[in-house]
Amino acid sequence: MAAAKTFPAISLAQANAALTQPGSVFEIEERDIRGVRTRVWKNAPPSMREIFLLGRAHGDKTFVVYRDECASYESFARAALAIAEALQQAGIGKGDRVTIAMRNVPEWPAALFGCLLVGGVATLLNAWWTGPELEFGLNDSGAKVAIVDRERLERLFEHLHNCPALERVFVSRESEHVAHPKVTKLESITGDVNSWHLLPDRPLPDVPLDPDDDATILYTSGTTGKPKGAVGTHRNACTGVLVRAYSLARSFVRRGEPVPAPDPNAPQKACLLVVPLFHTTGCHATMIPLVATGGKLVFIHKWDPELAMQLIERERITVTGGVPTIAWQLLEHPALEKYDLSSLESIAYGGAPAAAELVPKLKEKFPQSASALGWGMTETSGAFTGHSAEDYELRPTSSGPATPVGEMKITNADGHELAVGAVGELWVKGPNVVRGYWRNPAATAEFLARQAIARTGRPEDIAGAVRYLAGPESAWVTGQHLTVDGGHTLRAFIDYAALIPLPDQRQASLDALPGVPDTGPSGAES
Repeated sequence: MAAAKTFPAISLAQANAALTQPGSVFEIEERDIRGVRTRVWKNAPPSMREIFLLGRAHGDKTFVVYRDECASYESFARAALAIAEALQQAGIGKGDRVTIAMRNVPEWPAALFGCLLVGGVATLLNAWWTGPELEFGLNDSGAKVAIVDRERLERLFEHLHNCPALERVFVSRESEHVAHPKVTKLESITGDVNSWHLLPDRPLPDVPLDPDDDATILYTSGTTGKPKGAVGTHRNACTGVLVRAYSLARSFVRRGEPVPAPDPNAPQKACLLVVPLFHTTGCHATMIPLVATGGKLVFIHKWDPELAMQLIERERITVTGGVPTIAWQLLEHPALEKYDLSSLESIAYGGAPAAAELVPKLKEKFPQSASALGWGMTETSGAFTGHSAEDYELRPTSSGPATPVGEMKITNADGHELAVGAVGELWVKGPNVVRGYWRNPAATAEFLARQAIARTGRPEDIAGAVRYLAGPESAWVTGQHLTVDGGHTLRAFIDYAALIPLPDQRQASLDALPGVPDTGPSGAES
């Protein structure tokens, strides 16, 4: 009988060295980013234009499924190019802001790529915002065009006259006539989702895109004051493509196993997305890497555990997750045994405390699936640290190490680095850290404390702050969750990550948060 393998087979430092050696997919180099030498992935796509082309190369593979709607990668590409043409006709050029405010629907990624292909800056507004909040986002960003769905237009309609920079609004899924000179139905440009394949082919916009051009603005509330627009670049968005792949590869080499070569004949990977696309987890950490690798994106109208299980079975979902409560609701649902969930390969989560006991329970119920946990924030364009499978099972109270392009340190209030085990503030640096806050130099200066190192929060904003479990070069981080403003409890539940999974947090379910009975993680109310 063969002896059981010892895990890990190699150290984290050895795994990083093996995976990032010259000539490898994950090779690292240094680049000057706004005057600061920064480690970057050498082979990362340079802009979202290349991500779009990678996705389009998957042709007739299914890209997105929502209810009875389905679009292939080629259909999606044609819709995105139609939107890009309409935006150029509306006067959008490089650097102009285009607001996207919709629930998770197929038009959302088409609008994002349509905007980015013409050099626009996609301003991703929270679909849960009220009319006055949407008005604030439009005016603060100075958006010239807004792409919204029917529900968002209803909230925004009486505020349109207060948005002087806004010249055009494209609305999707609006069946009634809209009597407003600025409003055009998006379907007049793209048709309905199931007819996107009938759209004519169009050339790519001839707009040069640099890795450090602005690409997105995502609003983050902070603990005080008005929301701040975190400005992400094309490099920020593209870095996440290799972050996701690297995490998977690291798990193999830590076991002492070779990283499997891509198999073009393997079944398509499929993600059930239950967090909003306007959030960095939905957009940067999930949707963009999925486009680059040709996966299938499945939307759910509103979170419902049994409907989720039905979709996992029907669409052969390989990865899902979101916040830990979603995993608990699947585990504890009385109908769990009714459905074939054997396609699941990973259940990943973050953004809220996760009890250590969740890991073995997931392993018991889904033995073929690897659990994963990460930490990140809007300002890090998705996950900055993370681990899965055996690494997570061994350290269930940690949010994992950073990838090799990420640098981090734990400091005291004066910014001096602390020893292993000391509690302090987390500072991070990397190609996925946003360049600053939109039109807010004071907040940018505070956030980018020095040499483009991002302060994740002042000690008084953190309950217990964070600590190293190992040294900074091979560190797993742990800590207690960030405090949130009571007036924004629901949004903060999504916007603020937890650095430590606190014990016995099962009672902090989605249904216990204000407003959740009328909303769902997928992006808007029912």
